[in-house]
Amino acid sequence: MDTTYVGFYARFDTLSKKEAAALLGADNLVGDMFDIVFETEEGNTIAWMKNRFGKLVGFFDAKTTHQLRVLKARDWHTEALLSFMAFTDRPEPGHYWGEAAVICFSPDQSEIFSQFSEGIANRLMDGVRPDIDLGEQGIKQVIESGGSWLPSKSVPLPKGQTGTVIMKNSRKISEKFIEQGRKGNKGCYLISWIFLIALAGSIVVALKSCNVF
Repeated sequence: MDTTYVGFYARFDTLSKKEAAALLGADNLVGDMFDIVFETEEGNTIAWMKNRFGKLVGFFDAKTTHQLRVLKARDWHTEALLSFMAFTDRPEPGHYWGEAAVICFSPDQSEIFSQFSEGIANRLMDGVRPDIDLGEQGIKQVIESGGSWLPSKSVPLPKGQTGTVIMKNSRKISEKFIEQGRKGNKGCYLISWIFLIALAGSIVVALKSCNVF
């Protein structure tokens, strides 16, 4: 394991459709940074993604949990960036799952790799999945650039399972406006609501034209 940085994509799952509903909303956007926390139940410790509102939204498997616990024991910073959300309808009643870009780094390189993480998040927002398994040369380039260097190689979405639909793998324009509103840009927040209202109105008109109502 590298002594400065580790990055990889990891699958996460949800407990049920009810818990997964939050991941489809505006509180959990592609590119969002999630804290990684550990919850123990019946003697088993599992790594969870916790969003900025303090909600646990998805959990990693035992192998990923073990790797993250080792890094945490070394006092490394660990975080997860939402890459995509999917729904698979088999076996019934189906389940929601997704992948996160897991980024971990040692405290002495915190400033550099925090900036690098922001760059990766921005690429994810645009629907691009950069290859974050950097290797020795890639880590060196990140450090030498002060965190501004980003990998040019990308990683494709996992091959689709039968009955699987990708629910979200980038940020919509409306979501970008909502996020700007949360950061204090009231104009963008207002525009996002106007956009959503207009979209809803166009859907109603389309349905009426099809004699749905």
